[in-house]
Amino acid sequence: MKRIALVLLALAWIGSARAEQQVELLNVSYDPTRELWRQLNEAFARHTPVSIKQSHGGSSAQARAVIDGLEADVVTLALPPDTDAIRKAGLISEGWQKRLPNDSVPYTSTIVFVVRKGNPKGIKDWPDLVKPGIQIITPSPKTSGNGKLSFLSAWGSVIQRGGSDPAALEYVTKLYKQVPVLDSGARGSTTTFGQKKIGDVHLTWENEAHLEVEEAKGALEIVYPPISIEATPPVAVVDANAKRHKTEAVAEAYMKYVFTPEAQEIVAKNFYRPTAPDVLKRHAADFPAIKMFPITAIARDWDDAFDKFFGEGKIFDAIYKP
Repeated sequence: MKRIALVLLALAWIGSARAEQQVELLNVSYDPTRELWRQLNEAFARHTPVSIKQSHGGSSAQARAVIDGLEADVVTLALPPDTDAIRKAGLISEGWQKRLPNDSVPYTSTIVFVVRKGNPKGIKDWPDLVKPGIQIITPSPKTSGNGKLSFLSAWGSVIQRGGSDPAALEYVTKLYKQVPVLDSGARGSTTTFGQKKIGDVHLTWENEAHLEVEEAKGALEIVYPPISIEATPPVAVVDANAKRHKTEAVAEAYMKYVFTPEAQEIVAKNFYRPTAPDVLKRHAADFPAIKMFPITAIARDWDDAFDKFFGEGKIFDAIYKP
């Protein structure tokens, strides 16, 4: 409660200090968070006069854009190494994960399946994906957080059931032979599956699956596999840019706001799993209990996973032939 009170106090101070001049921020985020951040931005702006612009795309591609000069005040990317790449480029201060609660992770998520009405191919679990004739839609792991998480979920589904690395390699090799197209980001894959009607199953973020099914008006369904990866999308102030823009105080308050009860309710209503235990408990019915394994179940850490699976010439490059 003390932390929340301090956040609200900071918001009040910023509101009075900036009453004469509205601050403008740029939030560079990953592909399927448009709706979430639009609602969070509106709520935050009720506390302080601020205009927040959004930029969305594949998470790794967005990180590269910030490194190459996209003037983000904050980044809210899909995976920790994407944010840390910006730190390595000198734009985010050391120790960024410890500056906010829960290692700067305001919500978690996972990868689920979206299928056609009635689930005509009977897809219930990861092994079903590699049955003959199944077409799988998922974005590219080279540019997309959704793409990386889908790959890691598939690999981990073998390892977590006692399988070996060679068995996991054989499985993902089969899986990607049944992927007809790799879009650059999550929203592109949603369009390919939902609007262009390509594929039998879409591997996507839990929140994106709910939005996709809602927009399909009965034509699609969500299937929760028994096991999937735990995604931990972090948030951070891009210190070098915020300092240059003179937006440091507002940017920091904006990121702290996402951990307040008000913001955590918005997070939950958009089908992201809030990290505030009491809010998650209130919305437990919206989040089926599945086994979510951490990245350390299949790699030393996120950096190791990025290098092992997605580095130039590494596992994904070896198995995927367009």
